[in-house]
Amino acid sequence: MGYRYTVRASFEDPRVACEWIEWLAGGHCREVIEGGAIRAEVFRHEGDDPTVEVRYDFPDRAAFEAYERRHAPRLREEGLLRFPVERGIAYQRSCGEVVHSED
Repeated sequence: MGYRYTVRASFEDPRVACEWIEWLAGGHCREVIEGGAIRAEVFRHEGDDPTVEVRYDFPDRAAFEAYERRHAPRLREEGLLRFPVERGIAYQRSCGEVVHSED
C-alpha cells in the first residue's frame, strides 16, 4: 500500500508558517518527489497555534530508505538553514506503512 513520511512543524509566528509553506510549494516538495516520493501534500491544521504537516508518500519502505540515504541529508540541511529552530519552529518526523486507503 505504500509508505508515508510526515514532517510536522509548529510555529510561534504565523508569518514564518506562511514562509515555510511557500518554500515547500516553491520547490522543496518537488525535490522530494524527484528523490523517490510519489506524492506530496501540505496540510495546515486549524486552531490557534500555526501547525503544518507535509506528507510524502513513497511506493514502499525501500524507496523511502533510498531517499533517506541519497537525498534527505542535503534537503534537511537546506531546510534547517532557512528555518532553524531558533525561528520558533518545533519539528516532529514520523514514518510508517500505509495499511489502508480509500478514494
